[in-house]
Amino acid sequence: MTPEKIIEFQQKLLQWYTENARILPWREDPSPYRVWISEIMLQQTRVETVKPYFERFIKEIPTIEDLAKLPEDRLLKLWEGLGYYSRAKNLKKAAQMIVEKFHGQLPSDSKSLQSLPGIGPYTSGAISSIAFGQRTPAIDGNVIRVMARILAEERNVDDPKVKKNIENALERLLPEHSVGDFNQALMELGATLCIPKGMPKCLQCPVNSFCKGYYQDMAQYLPRKSPKKKRKIEQKTIEVMQWEDKFALRKRPEEGLLSNLWEFPQREGHLSLEQCKKEMKKHNIEARRIISLPPSKHIFSHIEWHMIGYHILLEECPKNIELTWVTPGEIREKYSLPSAFKAYYAFIELISGE
Repeated sequence: MTPEKIIEFQQKLLQWYTENARILPWREDPSPYRVWISEIMLQQTRVETVKPYFERFIKEIPTIEDLAKLPEDRLLKLWEGLGYYSRAKNLKKAAQMIVEKFHGQLPSDSKSLQSLPGIGPYTSGAISSIAFGQRTPAIDGNVIRVMARILAEERNVDDPKVKKNIENALERLLPEHSVGDFNQALMELGATLCIPKGMPKCLQCPVNSFCKGYYQDMAQYLPRKSPKKKRKIEQKTIEVMQWEDKFALRKRPEEGLLSNLWEFPQREGHLSLEQCKKEMKKHNIEARRIISLPPSKHIFSHIEWHMIGYHILLEECPKNIELTWVTPGEIREKYSLPSAFKAYYAFIELISGE
């Protein structure tokens, strides 16, 4: 584009954003801390899902110092159901580094931001531009899609060379001022008009006159990406063990998937009812009754859990296995139980009347 065309592009996009931007809690007060928390929460998560989490989080943890001191169990409970729990753990690690190395203030430059756990090129670009007004691109999936269509980029956008080409093109489009709004406008355009599934709403787009993909009638086919790998399927048997009015939980290992979160005891594979009874006897667990529960499935980014479950009503509390016995109310208030187990938690709420 010529310099005049670039200015026209900037003006049209910013005017559209001013008139059409969604009202979101983190946009009302784009302080560095709020922008940082919102951007981490929004990674691979829908805006509507994030909104109540963000408001709850900021209300309980209003400053970086509060986040640095927050016990991990409480942090994970606040994050419960949002998924990708490593994001929450990295937030606390980063907050501690900010207190120690940056005097409690989030740094403004991309290089320093990327030295913090959980902050990569996109997040650093978003924070530095939105919170500090720095002329830095913020390239997420929405922006890659918008730019690939504007450029009519037919190569695989997963290729680092192609990504760099898109980044260079975007840097030429960045305005000297209002760069935070400009970056958010591109993201907003990708989220609301230049959508990933179905037909993009090109006729409503404020910058369609600059879009080569639109004029070449190929926008809907872009961007081109590598095919996704098939997820690994893992079979699990979930044991919902009840003793009196309490249910058994155990903490997951410190490393790996869902680390340090709580879960119902589980076994690898799908155990039949008879196999489940044998396992109870093998571990000297006296079960008064064992009944099958409906199957459940949970999809992670790289694996799927296909679960079956049993409600195991016990005669007495087992002494030979390490479990934590809690009421449904305690799970709700204190213990961070991943959404992978929501079907089984819903069952215990149902039978306990809570």
